Amino acid sequence: MSDLKFSGKLGLQQRVLPAYRVPFFDLLAGECEGGMSLFAGMAMDEESVKAGKLQIANYKLGENVHLFGGAFYLCYQKGLINWLTDWNPDVLIMEANPRYIATPSAVKWMHARGRKVIGWGLGAPPSNSPHFLQKWGKRQRGVFLSQFDALISYSQRGADEYAALGFPREKIFVAHNSVAPAPTFQVSRPKFHEKPSIIFVGRLQARKRVNWLIRACAEMGSKPRLVIVGDGPEREKLELLANEIYPATEFVGAKHGAELTPYFAEADLFVLPGTGGLAVQEAMAHGLPVIVAKGDGTQDDLVRAGNGWQIPPEDYGALVQVTREALSDASRVGRMGEESLRIVTEEINIEKMVASFVRALNSLRY
Repeated sequence: MSDLKFSGKLGLQQRVLPAYRVPFFDLLAGECEGGMSLFAGMAMDEESVKAGKLQIANYKLGENVHLFGGAFYLCYQKGLINWLTDWNPDVLIMEANPRYIATPSAVKWMHARGRKVIGWGLGAPPSNSPHFLQKWGKRQRGVFLSQFDALISYSQRGADEYAALGFPREKIFVAHNSVAPAPTFQVSRPKFHEKPSIIFVGRLQARKRVNWLIRACAEMGSKPRLVIVGDGPEREKLELLANEIYPATEFVGAKHGAELTPYFAEADLFVLPGTGGLAVQEAMAHGLPVIVAKGDGTQDDLVRAGNGWQIPPEDYGALVQVTREALSDASRVGRMGEESLRIVTEEINIEKMVASFVRALNSLRY
């Protein structure tokens, strides 16, 4: 069987369908000769997730029932089994998240018909619980994962975490988390713009630590231009802080897709001081070096010594030091931007991500 196409009929479950995932899902659907249907519900209002609209894949809207909150959050998806019955997929891919309590019933439905199920997730990082709870949690997570016939991880670290829980390594596939295609244009950044320019792109939430970035820029002798692209619950607080300590900060609101291009073109450095950040790959696709906080492992494969810096997530001093270092050497930053572009052209993009999914699908006998 060729690795280029999946000959069967694919079902794919997600909690929600965010707009940034649409290009990936449609590209994957195009590689499924039997077609692909995606089942997902709506996000909570406070999440402010921009819903996507598929062009190639079939889409079935489910009903998400959100239970509890915080560390106790659970989600039940109504209509999941009805969708499986109607679509009748050869293989099902599900989010490998034990908080989604309809997962076991969907897996049982598939297995009762001799069909395979692949789990897709970030990995299984150690918890901060007391030692005896960690052992219990690790055992329970291993039991949860054992129901899947294969796993797809966002990162190599995630794959290693799955293997450490006892899941067979030969059944674990890495599909680097990507939101942008391989760039088809060339970028040249031989020197800084007239004034060094830093860009942040993302949801304006406390965990993103944009306040740290504003404070760090205020400490720079070069006084860089700082452009904040995004919106969210912290925007008003951040604007007040910027007015007080760094008025040169520009807030341009949320931008997506092609709307981001002119902002990336005017930037010299992308900085993500907090957690998350799918925009890292987009920034790299525009030839930008990057500074990111260490997170769930998805950044490990993207950000290396040759194209950027990973800093401890709780270390403001490291953010200041590394930002100052980056702004001190335009030629070095230019070379790092070229390496960013090479990485997302040759190694990590949605085309490569789709190819990894197809390899995982074709590894199963269905």
